[in-house]
Amino acid sequence: MKRLILIVAATAMMASSCGQKAKTDPVADALAIETAADNTLSAAEEAAGWQLLFDGKTTEGWQSAKPVNMGKFPEGGWGITDDGLLYVFAGDGAESANGGDIITTRKYRNFILKVDFKMTEGANSGIKYFVDPFLNTGAGSAIGCEFQILDDDNHPDAKLGVNGNRTLASLYDLIPSKHVPLADKFGWHTAMVVVNGNHVEHWLDGEKVVEYERNNQMWDAFVDYSKYRDWPDFGNYEEGYILLQDHGHQVFFKNIKIKEL
Repeated sequence: MKRLILIVAATAMMASSCGQKAKTDPVADALAIETAADNTLSAAEEAAGWQLLFDGKTTEGWQSAKPVNMGKFPEGGWGITDDGLLYVFAGDGAESANGGDIITTRKYRNFILKVDFKMTEGANSGIKYFVDPFLNTGAGSAIGCEFQILDDDNHPDAKLGVNGNRTLASLYDLIPSKHVPLADKFGWHTAMVVVNGNHVEHWLDGEKVVEYERNNQMWDAFVDYSKYRDWPDFGNYEEGYILLQDHGHQVFFKNIKIKEL
């Protein structure tokens, strides 16, 4: 009888185990997933729930970050090349003074965002998230957490801030990025931002370079020591827009895609 009970219990455990889906690591899946041609989704990406944020042809899904122009794409300052690259025009290096920043047409909460970018010499730009375009309605960029895009060798901002927290892939003015040697600085690179609740990660070319938790005392201390100290509840929002920055330097973008978690 005891043996029969053990067999029945073991069978039940196996059945229960088989009925449960194995837990997967969404970040590992994002790094390993098969990709397709530029600005398209592979069958694997579609099955995994990825969505394109740029189709390589139109500005659909994007709008001006300036509150007075939201709902419309900037009339100047941005373009799309014949081979499907979204780019910000070169200017005088001023912040959001040409075409201005662009943001998605909807907000996002928990997600994995991937963006391929290509810098030009001396370039400064960024990918922002948890953006509230109504915080700053004056001059300058819209306010949000920023994955810094910067030519560290040729732009003075790399030497400002604290302990390198304005260098490439850093959480701008808050947390410095782990240094990743670039084989071809002016070639294509992949930025990945992971947001899962209060846990956030920055990845550059497949390597995690920044990791932090928000909505806690440590986060508030970082903010209080940064240029964002005067913006209420900075970085603690449940959701926000995603932004590509116009900082008056030419930077190219493609393969902009997102998977909501």
